Amino acid sequence: MDVEKFSVNPYENLFIYYLEGIPDRIPEGFDGLGFIGNWCEEDSSFLFFSQAVDREVAAFVDGDQRLTLVDSFQMSCEQWHGEVIESYTTGSLCISPPWKIPFVNKPGIRHILLDPGVVFGTGRHPTTEACLVYMETLFSTREIKTVLDIGTGTGLLALGAAALGCERVLALDFNLLAVKTTLNNVSINHFETEILCIQARAEDYIETPADLVVANIHYDVMKDLITTPGFLAKPWFILSGLLRSEARKVIDSLKGAGVTILETTCPDGVWTTIFGKGVS
Repeated sequence: MDVEKFSVNPYENLFIYYLEGIPDRIPEGFDGLGFIGNWCEEDSSFLFFSQAVDREVAAFVDGDQRLTLVDSFQMSCEQWHGEVIESYTTGSLCISPPWKIPFVNKPGIRHILLDPGVVFGTGRHPTTEACLVYMETLFSTREIKTVLDIGTGTGLLALGAAALGCERVLALDFNLLAVKTTLNNVSINHFETEILCIQARAEDYIETPADLVVANIHYDVMKDLITTPGFLAKPWFILSGLLRSEARKVIDSLKGAGVTILETTCPDGVWTTIFGKGVS
């Protein structure tokens, strides 16, 4: 995707269709109707368009007995994300939407273009910012050549690793729309040789060798992941997306496994991020 095409926010107005059921395929004709993507969540789907397509979606649902149109919504992109999408700087990283690139002329600033689409993860959540801060701290003192990014979402942490000098990043997400969003962001940042993004479950790739594993994911997935030999053998780890009560359980589990907790942070009093060193 060419950055030049982003003169304005392409997701300014969202038309969302909430379906019960998961479509086997999306009609090719939707591409000419402003189709943005399909977010699947358990047994439900959300079809996103940049214009109203009530009649076309109704016909699509009527043609598949496994689908039911539950509701439809119209909102702005910022309402959907729950925050203003704008440029910001954390450490040496300047993260900007492609349609609002600032002029930042400061020594050492690394620019990342982030097109979040309709996937959650603009980077302003405390868990994401904390991960980026710990990553930069680690990269400034250690040689980190390989990173495993679990639950990549929009791909920001993978992009951050590449921008900080990582040679190879494996970014995983089980949600297909998240993978497509990350692949787009890899492309517009020209990190195709540094980042590989695939649709996969974390447990199937946790054994992959890496200098650092970053996981900003739900506790229900993390609690089992951190007990595996593949995780414990990683030299460094950053874990986030944890409520304080969940973080205490994770820390207890990690200490029992012999890893070293270097630091934790909970800047907003709600979400906790853990930075540590593996047993290897």
